[in-house]
Amino acid sequence: MELLGRHTEREAVKQLLVRAQSGHSAALVVRGEAGIGKTALLEHARDIASGSGFRMATSVGVESETNFAFAGLHQLAEPLLDRAGALPEPQQAALGVAFGRQAGMAPDCFLVGLATLSLLAEVAEERPLLCLVDDAQWLDQASAQVLAFVARRVAAERLALMFALRDPTESDIRVFDGLPGLRLDGLGEADARALLTGAVPAPLDDGVRERIVAEARGNPLALLELPRSAQPGRLAGGFELPDALSVPRRVEEIFQRRSGSLPAESQLQLLIAAAEPTGDVTLLWRAGEKLGIAKEAALPAEAAGLLEIGTRVRFRHPLVRSAVYRAASPPDRRRAHGALAAAIDPLVDPDRQVWHLAQAVLGPDEEVAAGLERSAGRARARGGSAAAAAFLQQAAELTPEPADRARRALEAADAKQEAGAPEAALELLAVAAAGPLDARQRGRLQLVRARIAFYLTRGSDVPGMLLDAARTLGPLDAALARETYLDAFDTAIITGEVGHERGVREVAESAKDAPAPPGPPRPADMLLDALVTAFLHGYEAGVPELRRAVQAFRDQPAEEVAGNHRWLWLASRIALALFDDDSVLALADRNVRLAREAGALGVLPPALLFQSVVLVFAGEVEHAGELAAEEVGITQATGGVPLLHAQLVLAAWRGNEAEATRLHAASVEQATARGEGTAVTMAQYALTVLHNGLGNYPAALDAARSAARTDETLYSNLNLPELIEAASRAGEPQRAATAVELLSERARASRSPWALGLAARSQALISTGPGAEKHYREAIEWLQACRMAGHLARTHLVYGEWLRREGRRLDAREQLRTAHELLSNMGLEGFAARAARELRATGEYPRKRTAATADALTAHELHVARLVATGATSQEVGAQLFLSPRTIEAHLRNIFRKLGITSRRQLRELNLPGMPGA
Repeated sequence: MELLGRHTEREAVKQLLVRAQSGHSAALVVRGEAGIGKTALLEHARDIASGSGFRMATSVGVESETNFAFAGLHQLAEPLLDRAGALPEPQQAALGVAFGRQAGMAPDCFLVGLATLSLLAEVAEERPLLCLVDDAQWLDQASAQVLAFVARRVAAERLALMFALRDPTESDIRVFDGLPGLRLDGLGEADARALLTGAVPAPLDDGVRERIVAEARGNPLALLELPRSAQPGRLAGGFELPDALSVPRRVEEIFQRRSGSLPAESQLQLLIAAAEPTGDVTLLWRAGEKLGIAKEAALPAEAAGLLEIGTRVRFRHPLVRSAVYRAASPPDRRRAHGALAAAIDPLVDPDRQVWHLAQAVLGPDEEVAAGLERSAGRARARGGSAAAAAFLQQAAELTPEPADRARRALEAADAKQEAGAPEAALELLAVAAAGPLDARQRGRLQLVRARIAFYLTRGSDVPGMLLDAARTLGPLDAALARETYLDAFDTAIITGEVGHERGVREVAESAKDAPAPPGPPRPADMLLDALVTAFLHGYEAGVPELRRAVQAFRDQPAEEVAGNHRWLWLASRIALALFDDDSVLALADRNVRLAREAGALGVLPPALLFQSVVLVFAGEVEHAGELAAEEVGITQATGGVPLLHAQLVLAAWRGNEAEATRLHAASVEQATARGEGTAVTMAQYALTVLHNGLGNYPAALDAARSAARTDETLYSNLNLPELIEAASRAGEPQRAATAVELLSERARASRSPWALGLAARSQALISTGPGAEKHYREAIEWLQACRMAGHLARTHLVYGEWLRREGRRLDAREQLRTAHELLSNMGLEGFAARAARELRATGEYPRKRTAATADALTAHELHVARLVATGATSQEVGAQLFLSPRTIEAHLRNIFRKLGITSRRQLRELNLPGMPGA
């Protein structure tokens, strides 16, 4: 199809390819209605690229292929797999399992994404690579996620990606949203007339021409096909406008009429081709033979311009395929699918064979349903939850026995929920609920329904739903029941305030009756029992059990955690509640490391967020900023919900008032909409830190009050020291004293240097005379024995402020000088400015901070530099940051230029922040 009037579009394609040739990867999503010219634009890109030395990789989404996990990705990557040997072994394994070439644990979808990115980048090293994906709205979910991820992570490769996608109103696919886009609209009238004139060799009556142009509304395919569908006489004497149908539907009807005029055998052969989207010519002939159809039957369809048969079967347009298939009668469709099933070798492609069998049967069929269930298992093993759900749903529909149908519907609902399709999961749960179900299945149904509710609403009723499921499961499946109780604790902490109806207190009351573990207690079992004790009998009573549970998570062998580290994040937060700085940092690091190794980009962002926050407390602010930047990049690449807490805590501790205020408002709005009470509390805590750092103590106290939770909340420990500082400075000593009493009780129970140091500092803030100084010195001594250097620096600050107010200027200078130096070097500018003001008030002017070597680098560049400085290769750094080695090399060039160096050895010698010896 000629690209008449598409100058802007052609220029966009040209720029995309020029960027790729020069090593600046880019992606482009072309959108528009069916027939508008998306495929023509991709072919135009192919023509330009072919003449410019590009290698091609192509894939075409097919509506019926959405049930086959990674089918679209395999189509694109299969010709390139000869280069897979250059990838790291985990990435090779991920592609091998995803494509069914080898057995293994189901890979995370985004580890497959990293492997695909590495593969494409490796191929592009030889010569530029253009990836063209047509009809991307019909890609299977796994392929769409991977390719959208790749499109967001490419940077410095000689790689271009183009996706053709129907208008969003016609598709459920949203993973490509946010990528650079180009929307194709209809041709202008002049171009439409020119295209029509070229398509119709005979002269057209002026009135007919205007009616065709009006009817086509600038759709190029309609302009080409509408005249072909009319009798010659009608072209001379008039052309009737259609009923109120969209142009694509009108064009589809034209294709239906054209295919309907073919001989019966040709129609059936055409239907077989439409029913099998792989385009396998040999399979087409074999299936035709099963129905007694000769190869020659396809000739009339080719002559009518409906398809081409060469090395593969290609339809003139996807609308031809859908038109042929929809126009066929149900018996003819079943005949076509049955012939295809008979023609497929079940040892070679059992999943495709059983899928065709499922379309061929009339009514329930247990044998086919069982085959679909086996296919679902294989799909899940490859990491295709959406494909597994589709197979199971079809299996349930074909199952004759009610009990088996309910069981398969329940499994399908679970898979749908896992694949992020909650509404479809609820429909399947309704089928399962019609039963009959046994008691354990009823418990699982309650559990899946609760998880769907949490996904959809974050409602305060979810903990109660989980408790109901746990009670049902208790006598039947102790391990699952205990995990469900832990789920209930998790959701109660996230969604509501303590004391809220069916909140943590009720969870604890119910969980105390949880069944004993079926074997030796696992770390998760220990954590459940410890939480029950802590929430029922108080912090002090719970500390010993909580500490043992945290230690069990630290001691758990990596191979046991790798396959299921879902509770590691909760253990990390419990360590925070215990003021166990060593465990907090160790578990945070382990959580990130395991998520990286597994390529689990669904859980890596929250793991990075948590590690970033605790590194701020440790004074490693530069490193925390790197992790926060990485979390933002990965969330954008995966299309996840933005997580603002790490950025907010960083901005607050740094004293960046404008940024912290903006992030606070967005975080509270987001958390309130999602029903996440703990996230709101975290945002208020950050606002308290901000105002304490700036010396705005009344504002800090207002925020601290909003963040305050009841004494039973483990997580209030974070806020207590901030509330005490704000209240003591805002003229509310009684409020400060009450909080000091609670913090001191918890510090005595914890006995950690971090807790005892914060308690001593807080006691000093409400004390006077020699008693205050004793507590300040004690606080510094304790905090020097822990790893939370940010709190140590702040303690030097408040001690120096107290000394100055006591008139001890020389002693004050020593503490304030130390505080200013520590806080400045950490990048905590708000607190550092407070220390500078106080130091000036003693008569000493603080030394200006000299620019550090790393100040010229962005957070992302500093992260790359730090990793390279440890001796990691570009490939190793790329694997950790989910970027290609070539992109890492491009970052290194920028880093070397900014730092005025030329080698990795010089980079190691710079002792960047966070490096050993720095």
